[in-house]
Amino acid sequence: MIRFLFKLIFVAILGVALFVAYGLLLPTGPQSQQLVQLKPGSSARHIAADLKQAGIIRSQYGFLLWHYFLGKKSLKAGEYAFDHTASLREVYDRIARGDLYFHTVVIPEGFNIFDVASAIESAGLGKRDDFLAIARSQTALVRDLDPKAPSLEGYLFPDTYHFTRTQSLRDIAATMVHRFRQATHDLGINGNIHNIVTMASIVEKETAVPEERPIVASVFENRLAKNMVLATDPSVIYAALLENRYRGAIYQSDLQSKSAYNTYKIAGLPPGPICNPGRASLLAAMHPATTNYFYFVSDNQGHHRFARTEREHASNVAVYRHAVAQQDR
Repeated sequence: MIRFLFKLIFVAILGVALFVAYGLLLPTGPQSQQLVQLKPGSSARHIAADLKQAGIIRSQYGFLLWHYFLGKKSLKAGEYAFDHTASLREVYDRIARGDLYFHTVVIPEGFNIFDVASAIESAGLGKRDDFLAIARSQTALVRDLDPKAPSLEGYLFPDTYHFTRTQSLRDIAATMVHRFRQATHDLGINGNIHNIVTMASIVEKETAVPEERPIVASVFENRLAKNMVLATDPSVIYAALLENRYRGAIYQSDLQSKSAYNTYKIAGLPPGPICNPGRASLLAAMHPATTNYFYFVSDNQGHHRFARTEREHASNVAVYRHAVAQQDR
């Protein structure tokens, strides 16, 4: 009887050992990337169940056994990416150290808040309209820099970002604003930040050619000095975007709009930036070239022709139209 009992105990121990080895050591999991979201506040039991249901581990009980064996380490909630088979121990270690999955968001120079919101949504970090609501309401993030800022437009610095889904949309916006602060500090930008960023945003939208940016800035500064309208198309487009009526082109009704962003009707800078400018445009706005230009038009080859007088400008426009006509043949 005693020998039978010992055999029974031995078999039980062997069974437990095999169960533990099966759960802990034998790899399992997906062959291609699979994202698993572990909700904040989840217990170890819930985390184990979620991982088992997702097919990341073989045994939720093995996960819990290992958890208690290691003294119930803190397990980090968040989103994890699993893209290869792994042992339960490897999975557990990743969650214990918080090896979260980061979503990459690329914000190019010249993106406006609508573009940024779409990029956030495409990265799976939140809804476009929700981010727009943050960008429009959380001006406290830049109040010390720009008390007149109508939104966070201009202050969501262009860069490549890496975010987790544990970060709120406000956290994401705050990170971009922080990058703006770093960049402007590095560039030594001071003075009237509101005007500098607003001018830089117009320059950013008007030309992608680095060497032209200070010249374009000089054109607008010369116009401001003469109390001339800036007459810049990107601000008219932005006005239409704000009113949710942009149709992919500028129409006569846009040029007649009473929006404060209609720089064909209202002299001076618009109420705020029309996009998020990069370093080169910020420097151009702070240090415009010294010129006597008041006009510019595309040369249809990626650059611009600049003019001092309306007559020169009319000649440049004629050259541009001829080039376009030749191209369309």
